[in-house]
Amino acid sequence: MKKIKYLILTLGLVASFGLANIPLFANATVLDGVCPAGSTDPICKDKDANVMDSVKTIVNTLLYVLGAVAVLVIIVAGIMYVVSGGEAASVKKAKDMILYAVVGIVVALLAYAIVNYVIFTIK
Repeated sequence: MKKIKYLILTLGLVASFGLANIPLFANATVLDGVCPAGSTDPICKDKDANVMDSVKTIVNTLLYVLGAVAVLVIIVAGIMYVVSGGEAASVKKAKDMILYAVVGIVVALLAYAIVNYVIFTIK
């Protein structure tokens, strides 16, 4: 039952952070599809640049969420480690949680670096 609660909470957090960026792309300043010269509106930019910016925004948002969740997992695992009272199973579980959270942070940093490198190289 706890696993289901954690899964629903995680999916809810990811969805709420992802949906928070949707209004950023709503822009109605361009009339009749004509962009004035020198316009800096996101709609007037190159279509490929819009796609790359969207991907970068989505990936960065998900990475911030992943980082926040990893920090929370490390805090919870630390509390579990302190409260375990020396019980071997609880100590092992807490250590594994910390290990997995650190691995998650490393993977997130690598994903951030790869996405930004690819987008920088394409531009």
